[in-house]
Amino acid sequence: MSNARVSEARKSEARTSEARVNEARKSEARTSEGVSPPGAGGPAGTYRMESLYDPAELARARRRYASLADGMSGFPREFAPRPGERPRLFSAPGRTELCGNHTDHNRGRVLAASVQLDIAAAVAPRGDGRVFVRSAGFPDAIVSLRGEGGLSPRAGERGTTEALIRGVATGFAARGAEPAGFSANVSSDVPQGSGLSSSAAFEVLLAKIFDCLYGDGRLPALDLALIGQKAENDFFGKPCGLMDQAACAHGGAVAIDFADPAAPAVRRIGFDPLAAGYALCVVDTRGSHAGLTEEYAAIPAEMRAVARCFGKSFLREIDLPMVMSRAAEIRGLAGDRALLRAIHFFNEDRRAAEMAALLEELETAPPSAASRAMPRFLGLVNESGDSSWELLQNMHAPRNPGEQGLPLALAASREFFRESGARAACRVHGGGFAGTVQAYVPTEALEGYRARMDALFGPGALAALRMRRAGAVEIEFDIDTDPRE
Repeated sequence: MSNARVSEARKSEARTSEARVNEARKSEARTSEGVSPPGAGGPAGTYRMESLYDPAELARARRRYASLADGMSGFPREFAPRPGERPRLFSAPGRTELCGNHTDHNRGRVLAASVQLDIAAAVAPRGDGRVFVRSAGFPDAIVSLRGEGGLSPRAGERGTTEALIRGVATGFAARGAEPAGFSANVSSDVPQGSGLSSSAAFEVLLAKIFDCLYGDGRLPALDLALIGQKAENDFFGKPCGLMDQAACAHGGAVAIDFADPAAPAVRRIGFDPLAAGYALCVVDTRGSHAGLTEEYAAIPAEMRAVARCFGKSFLREIDLPMVMSRAAEIRGLAGDRALLRAIHFFNEDRRAAEMAALLEELETAPPSAASRAMPRFLGLVNESGDSSWELLQNMHAPRNPGEQGLPLALAASREFFRESGARAACRVHGGGFAGTVQAYVPTEALEGYRARMDALFGPGALAALRMRRAGAVEIEFDIDTDPRE
């Protein structure tokens, strides 16, 4: 192909990708109009606290934000707010994966939702190009965004809070904004290592702060997610997909199709398991994630090895009948485990789409139809758990057979469901090998299930989740505090 043709082909591809991104953003805007959460429309589009937190949580939330605002008076003098300056308040939720266990990295479909556990911040803008972030349990982070290399990855920062701050600021600079800096006091209710994506929540929180301080505060959720993902990939050094950031940024339940990773198709779904009589829970098995990097990396690598048997890069580019027609050959080329993981991908990808359709049906279904849809939904949840256990094989690390918290949690959950007669479901949650399982439990059986899981894995192992309809937002300042008086 001539150089002119290559150039034209690349221009055409760029135009196509840009068109897809624009259409995805338009689709997001149309979808958000239909299910926009209550509470928006305060000053400059801020949200009221009562729209984000349940009545039982509201008093604690007000105390939490008041404490964050008060705490800024104790910042080093050069980073403290100016006298009389009232900080601005922000929140970004954690997320839970509802279906699509290890499908996003092979351009599959996922179903996820934001939850009530969030990262909160009190923020004061700065004009000197520096960012100061204080968060309990972590060293203070100070980042200078100006000067040579201020918006470039730094090898010495990889894996740090500073890397994420610099990466998110760079994402805004690439969009024509000038992130001048800020001081922030941060508090997280999203437990680290719980599979609820504390890192993604922090990334989209930073993105929202920069957007509200130095943009117009209306950057689409997809853009906030893409900025966060790129910061984690290029600056932090972790090659993550987009599911976590997309769920944290959008809010509510979201069905995401990664067929085109540059412009994933995102649909918001107004699903609330509590309305169907179910508590959505995660159980932390308290397993260690240390030394599991190779186990996590092997899953997408083995799936792609199967795709390469067909001259493709990702499993989404082929289908299950194609794979099964050459199963004997694939065994020799990629190995049995890779073949099993590919089978999981195709079935889990189908399940994610079917579960999304069922949830959309539940949005508007009369009680009689809902009573039929929910059992099918729970059946798919259990199928997902079985597939992760039998085919994906991300339940425990083979090198450490003595630690099998995830299989134990699923087995104990199913035994409790059988004993109690509860129509319930459970599955692996997140990357697997250690960490959490997810369960849908009838509300009347929740406390019994909590007691069983806490007895097995320790007090507080079970966390009951509530879906949060809002993603990353700025909150109206209506707390009774002014630490600068």
